[in-house]
Amino acid sequence: MTLAMREALLAFRRAPMLSALSVTTIAFSLFAFGLFGLVALNIREALGTLEDRVEIRAFLGDGTAIEASAIALDDIQSFPEVANATLVTPAQALERARQELGEFSDVFDAEILPASIDVRLKPGFRDPTTVRAVAERVRTYDFIEDVRFGEEWVEKLYQIRNVATIAGTVLGLTFAIVAVIIIGSTIRMAVLARAREISIMRLVGATDGFVRRPFLIEGTIKGAIGGMVALFLTWATNGIIGRLVFAADFFDVRVSIAGIFAGALIGLLGSAVSVGRHLKSV
Repeated sequence: MTLAMREALLAFRRAPMLSALSVTTIAFSLFAFGLFGLVALNIREALGTLEDRVEIRAFLGDGTAIEASAIALDDIQSFPEVANATLVTPAQALERARQELGEFSDVFDAEILPASIDVRLKPGFRDPTTVRAVAERVRTYDFIEDVRFGEEWVEKLYQIRNVATIAGTVLGLTFAIVAVIIIGSTIRMAVLARAREISIMRLVGATDGFVRRPFLIEGTIKGAIGGMVALFLTWATNGIIGRLVFAADFFDVRVSIAGIFAGALIGLLGSAVSVGRHLKSV
């Protein structure tokens, strides 16, 4: 293993330009994939923020006893889909309306705004079917006059999320496949550049495993370096966008480390395939 590691490191000194080309190709391939991942991450976060605003508002009839509304509130909070339910008095409703619609604050009167029970749902229970089902259960209380949850808005939000998920999966797989093909071709060039060396090693009795090992280590190192460079470029691009356009979320530590390991794995697999093909032809 020590000999294989030494041979792998010597390969960088023997052909620095080719090694640099391999690392650069891996870096920019993963950089393109990283940018796409960053866009997908921020779209998902934006949709998640919108989903947090999904709310069912049940308006209470005039003269509803406080005891009845309190019992209903406890009952609704026990629904498995419900994160929390809040009783909003007419005075609180008036204050909220004046804050949200300040330019029309003079229009509102405490007498025209009814009390309500505001219901927020747990993540995973905000699709149109579930929201509608919960709204219908809330509507069954006798003192509930009306229930609203922005049905059309919820359906459009859910459709956008589904389209974004499908498009993200398809485009992500496409970017990944293209990156693997490009990286594999680059590593193939490095293997072909040392074709004569491989042939001599085979002639003196070297096993396939002995021949492969330095190339696998070399490919893994190149892939890891390319992954780190790609991560840095993605981070720098995210910082520039944050300063010039808008603040965007970045990958967490686990995803960042996984990206570097992904580069190393791609380099390893690309080397294994390229060397394996060449050994079959020798």
